[in-house]
Amino acid sequence: MDLNGRTALITGAGGGIGKAIAMRLADMGVNVILFGGNNLEKLDAVANSAREKGVIVEIFPGDLTDAQFIIDGFNTVMQKFTAIDILINNAGVAYNADFDKTSVETFDKIMGVNARAPYILTQQALPILRKSDRASIINIASVVAHAGYPFQSAYAASKHALLGFTKSLAAEVYKEGIRVHAISPGGVYTDMVKISRPDLTGEGMISPEEIADIVEFLLKNRGNAVIDEILVHRLGKEPFLV
Repeated sequence: MDLNGRTALITGAGGGIGKAIAMRLADMGVNVILFGGNNLEKLDAVANSAREKGVIVEIFPGDLTDAQFIIDGFNTVMQKFTAIDILINNAGVAYNADFDKTSVETFDKIMGVNARAPYILTQQALPILRKSDRASIINIASVVAHAGYPFQSAYAASKHALLGFTKSLAAEVYKEGIRVHAISPGGVYTDMVKISRPDLTGEGMISPEEIADIVEFLLKNRGNAVIDEILVHRLGKEPFLV
């Protein structure tokens, strides 16, 4: 499917997976909205690179743990764009610590970015997506949405929540022609992983561009075979084990 001229809203696009997806969509001729995040230097760099592809790019920075920002920010988006065809809930916060050393404040922040923000943002975007004939929602989950790794209790809880939300939403809107997908990668070598897992060197790990490959496949191949979730493990992990 030709996506030239379509519009996508992406969270967490300042680096890592979000940046790779934003650049891939721009390569495909998709206009890109970079939504949320407060690192303006990174967001500007991604936006400028994407604009070189000849597409429209807008930045709407802000705190994704703030529900009012999400609501007001999305309303501002719709003052500049008449349509949105693709929503990619990618922003995420990881945390690696003992369960009994994970504070309530940390838990709330992780849940706020990883689960609550996608929920609220999707509620805002759904009426607009319903107007598209090729509406797609892609939630970037994680292998920890299926597993309970030690020292990642808050992160695992948030990604389980995101995957559960994805399943329920998909069941509600599939008859309207809206595709809802989850991508659950493990071991993508991003800045977030470098901070949360300094023991990993990047060798044999998934690159952000490989996740962008999967996003491109899901968006371009919109036939009768529907993929609900893609679970991806890194090279060093045994097959079918998370």
